[in-house]
Amino acid sequence: MTSVLVTGASGTTGSRVAARLAERGVTVRAAGRSSATRFDWYAPDTHAAALAGVDRMYLVPPPRDPAPQDVMLPFLDLARTCGVRRAVLLSNSLVPAGGPMAGTVHQAIAEMFGEWAVLRPTWFMQNVIGGHAHAIGIRATSAIATSAGSGRAAFIDAGDIARVAVEALLAPEAVNADPILTGPESLSYDEVAAILTETSGHVITHTRLDPAEQPAYYEALGVPAHTARFLVGMDAVVASGVEDRTTDVVRRITGTPPRSFRDFAVAEFRS
Repeated sequence: MTSVLVTGASGTTGSRVAARLAERGVTVRAAGRSSATRFDWYAPDTHAAALAGVDRMYLVPPPRDPAPQDVMLPFLDLARTCGVRRAVLLSNSLVPAGGPMAGTVHQAIAEMFGEWAVLRPTWFMQNVIGGHAHAIGIRATSAIATSAGSGRAAFIDAGDIARVAVEALLAPEAVNADPILTGPESLSYDEVAAILTETSGHVITHTRLDPAEQPAYYEALGVPAHTARFLVGMDAVVASGVEDRTTDVVRRITGTPPRSFRDFAVAEFRS
């Protein structure tokens, strides 16, 4: 019987992956600091119990850690020793194998496991809700404030990432690749704000900031300084045009197209 470890099981993608696996009748070990199976990347004494009896795993790197390989690579060694044969890693569209952040883990998974996938999604649609800095800004100022200018990105719903992850975990043939996951269309933040205005019933604008003033703007809203600085770098990427692309990965792997940002916004704000 297939048994899957899901790390970050209370998070944005992990919770959705765990739920979809359970719906498919798969035995799920939902692991995290506040999950049924206690798991902490920085507490190696929690690792063996999380891996006991599982043959596949969905891995979410520790958030905001610039060097996740320090804790993840020993875990991968242990997982292979414990009999895990398929690993699916959540990375992001900007990080190639061997690159910074999860890039080293990406490369290691491809080398260590015969069955693997590294999912590289672009910007999450969920960034405009919950605890993300953009959502904080919307609630406080009725604006998304960025230094991305007219740059565009093909925002993706976390539910679509989860659908791809489940197929990557369960399909008879392993993906053995690092696909870039996008939504169906590229949007500028001006267009995002217009869709949110239409669907929420409240006027939401896109405030175009100079990169130099952006950290202070978000820090004034209570966003941690390191997060505010991170946003500047990410907005520079969007402004450059690198993320103005779409792929057919969601449709190809799951058989159905990804959700549009408009459909996401309608579900969130009109329900």
